[in-house]
Amino acid sequence: MVTTLTQAEQRTVLQNISWQTFEALLKETGEDRGSRFAYDCGTLEIMTPLYEHENPKVQFDRLIFALVEELDIEIKSAGSTTLKRKLTNRGIEPDNCYYIQNEPVVRGRQELDLETDPPPDLAIEIDITSSSVNKFGIYSALGIPELWRYDGRVLKFYQLAEEQYVECEFSLAFSLVSVAEMSRFIEQSKISGEIALLKSFRAWVRDKI
Repeated sequence: MVTTLTQAEQRTVLQNISWQTFEALLKETGEDRGSRFAYDCGTLEIMTPLYEHENPKVQFDRLIFALVEELDIEIKSAGSTTLKRKLTNRGIEPDNCYYIQNEPVVRGRQELDLETDPPPDLAIEIDITSSSVNKFGIYSALGIPELWRYDGRVLKFYQLAEEQYVECEFSLAFSLVSVAEMSRFIEQSKISGEIALLKSFRAWVRDKI
């Protein structure tokens, strides 16, 4: 077992964890726990987020909701839902994830099962410190089409192509949104009031459409 403590995240890594043990831990700890799990073929990382991690998570969520409201499109939020597939021996709990193109498919669902349901269209992963598991490999195995990754300084967009993530300039789910513009607003969130930030972002979206 390895434990790393920083201002942003506390990580505990366990090796040789079976799928059955992973499932049991998910059941026993429940959905209300503060930590998040990432499971990669026997390696389990348990991450407890702190302020430096959680604040960007909130900002991304608010900006995405403002965006879909201005674009007048429906969205289904899955938050940090456990995304897992036994066949791939992998599972993860993103910071945020959303059904956008596939929103009609999961509308009204009370539970999600990636063995039969499509994966979320977009996942957001915030890693202020280095993870001990291959999260790109996990998301790829689960078939998440788009991933936004933020390390506290740099935001990058990735699209899944032939089972590999390729860095891209524009969002797949929201074609008018570039990584440069979203980065600008995330950086602005560090010094701006949150209401002022949303007003500025909405004005930018309206100008784009």
